[in-house]
Amino acid sequence: MAKTLVIIPTFNERENLEPITLRVLACDPSVDVLVVDDSLPDGTGALADEIAAREKRVQVLHRASKNGLGEAYLEAFGWALSRGYDRLVQLDADGSHAPEQLPSLLAAAESTDVVLGSRWVPGGRVENWPWYRRALSKGGSTYARLMLRLQQRDATGGYRVYSARALEAMNLSDVESHGYCFQIDMLLHAVRAGLTVVEVPITFTERTLGASKMSGSIVLEAMLRVTVWGFSGMGVSRSGTVAPAAASREG
Repeated sequence: MAKTLVIIPTFNERENLEPITLRVLACDPSVDVLVVDDSLPDGTGALADEIAAREKRVQVLHRASKNGLGEAYLEAFGWALSRGYDRLVQLDADGSHAPEQLPSLLAAAESTDVVLGSRWVPGGRVENWPWYRRALSKGGSTYARLMLRLQQRDATGGYRVYSARALEAMNLSDVESHGYCFQIDMLLHAVRAGLTVVEVPITFTERTLGASKMSGSIVLEAMLRVTVWGFSGMGVSRSGTVAPAAASREG
């Protein structure tokens, strides 16, 4: 059986951390959880330690400072690879990614390198978002797909599964984005490395506790970066070995 780690980065997520962690543990008795704490004074790190003390499948990675979502994930990837994990799952702490959908992502991961939980393929959907948030997210993915010649419909989604083999093949030292654009950067690296990528439909649900970190300026910065990549020829220049969307077979 593949050794699986679910990585949950946190930034002011004390209200959401325990419920989401317990849901992950309940959805699959074989997975472990790594909470990545950025040492903020809101008490999230202390709560993570309390949960880890009670739950043997939970561990905590404390970071000295906040340097962006991308750096949190990259540090966690290194931590997990050095401990022999075979599959690494990205999952948001705010409850927008349903742990109950993890089994379908892990099933797809048995035969592919990278699995994207996708909001924008048949069967995928978003709940409790106003129209402008939906348009911003879907438009951002579409723009990245066109500029970088990607086949995937949801380039910005953060619910993903990477095999250890995939991460080792992607040359993570070249990943230069640490904010909102990190997900696009990682997908581009995967495709350019010739890895197989499938999309599995998910339901993305807007958080009910805490405040979203998303803003127009964050999205604008990401789109500017994508534009530079596109015009500098950093997009996909060959077809690669990208598999058809899993949703087309399931939905």
